[in-house]
Amino acid sequence: MRNRYLVGGPITPILISELMTLGSDDTAAGAVSIFIGKVRDDETDGKRVTAIEYSAYEEMAVKAAEEVISTVRAAFSDVRSVIIVHSLGVVKAGEASLFLMVTAGHRDHATRACRHALEMVKERLPVWKKEIY
Repeated sequence: MRNRYLVGGPITPILISELMTLGSDDTAAGAVSIFIGKVRDDETDGKRVTAIEYSAYEEMAVKAAEEVISTVRAAFSDVRSVIIVHSLGVVKAGEASLFLMVTAGHRDHATRACRHALEMVKERLPVWKKEIY
């Protein structure tokens, strides 16, 4: 990983597995909510997307991710941890490009906080995408 929020290339099943074990020793966390975003093979003007190339202003992305985490933790008192990882570089259709995981004491906070984090990441993270056909 380039830093704790950005990874070069796709988010692999191995990385997802490793990320899911983080905080597994927290016995007060009764719920884990995960979102995994994948590249779709959308069609535009008769052409199919085969991949997306992601780029970012990395310093700002780190700061924005930390702000998202702080905001989510403040908004949902039951949240124990928030993990955000976004891909940089080329990610093929069908591969994962975004991983979010929220642990909380209870499922309601975990699921709502994960959705809130997702919307904030899409709005605030300075990550750009270029579709490849």
